[in-house]
Amino acid sequence: MAIYKRGKIYWYKFMWDGKLVRESTRQKNDKVARQMEAAHRTALAKGEVGIREKKPSPTLKEFLKGDFQKYAGTRHAAKPLTLRYYTQGSAMLLKSELAGLRLDELGDQHAQNFAWRHSHLSASGINRGLRTLRRALNLAYQWGKLEKPAKVTLAAGERQRDRVLNEKEIENYLNACPHPWKDCATIILDEGFRPGEVFALRWPHVFFNEDGTGLIQIVEGKSKAARRMLPMTPRVYSLLRARYEACGRRSDGWIFPCISSTWKFKNERSAKCAHFNGEAAKEQHKKALADSGVNPFVPYTLRHTALTRLGEAAGGDVFVLARIAGHSSITVTQRYVHPQADAINRVFAASQFPVGTKVGTPKKLPQAERGKKLQPETA
Repeated sequence: MAIYKRGKIYWYKFMWDGKLVRESTRQKNDKVARQMEAAHRTALAKGEVGIREKKPSPTLKEFLKGDFQKYAGTRHAAKPLTLRYYTQGSAMLLKSELAGLRLDELGDQHAQNFAWRHSHLSASGINRGLRTLRRALNLAYQWGKLEKPAKVTLAAGERQRDRVLNEKEIENYLNACPHPWKDCATIILDEGFRPGEVFALRWPHVFFNEDGTGLIQIVEGKSKAARRMLPMTPRVYSLLRARYEACGRRSDGWIFPCISSTWKFKNERSAKCAHFNGEAAKEQHKKALADSGVNPFVPYTLRHTALTRLGEAAGGDVFVLARIAGHSSITVTQRYVHPQADAINRVFAASQFPVGTKVGTPKKLPQAERGKKLQPETA
């Protein structure tokens, strides 16, 4: 019984009538895989089936246009930025030499050749195409159009958001921010939300208590972990309460509704959006930078600043910070945790047990005289 494992899935391979038979069982249990191989051999022996011809693998161009783009359009319909990312990545691949290759021909060497031919772009620009390629190949494997997954190594040197604003920069920036971006930016800085999560807030997602406390609920996001509820800071409570009173204590509707007549939009989709969005925020952010004199940064830096500060308050507990940030993996959360020397010393100090209280050792350990060795006691 020639079964073997690829990843977590068992495959079988054997020769029959001079021809190679190789198929995936799509099973993780080796016993079930052996039974499936035996059933296939039996069926061949009885003449019930012929040798199953291997279907030719589609080209990358055929798969992108016929399957991947439809998948991305459906799967990410509610996430325009993700959809745009994969759309642009697909366009890069379709213009490249990889488009005419079959999926089973593609490997990491082709990915590196793609990166070399696009070396005039930044690492982020190159990885837009490579991430799309990797996602497409993984889907092809899941859908049975590819026998084994292909490895795609991303380009090194991709810029990470690592800037953290100081208190003076935050003060100057917020004072120069026009509304409603000022309120949105304040919520991001205090709560650590993603900008898109703040834009999409509705009044049913906010809960006020009469003692000056409250909760904000995120009902949808990039993953299951993004759905969370966090307490309001006093500053966030004050600004949301003021908005709540100003709009007549509405029980429904957007907290930051769109007023398209006063904002300029670069595309029709943004103009039709029912609430304040990233396109409008960019314009107000640009104005705030110019008026405040703060060194330029992207709006997402506000979230990075918030999570870095919350990470320090959490004492480096990445699991707590991941829950606050809405991350599904602590690998991403670790970018926001920068333990200082005093925090490391506190951990080591707290981990030490008093001598003689835990392991049965005497409170005062014998010390050897200089030049002498301790001799073992005799019975």
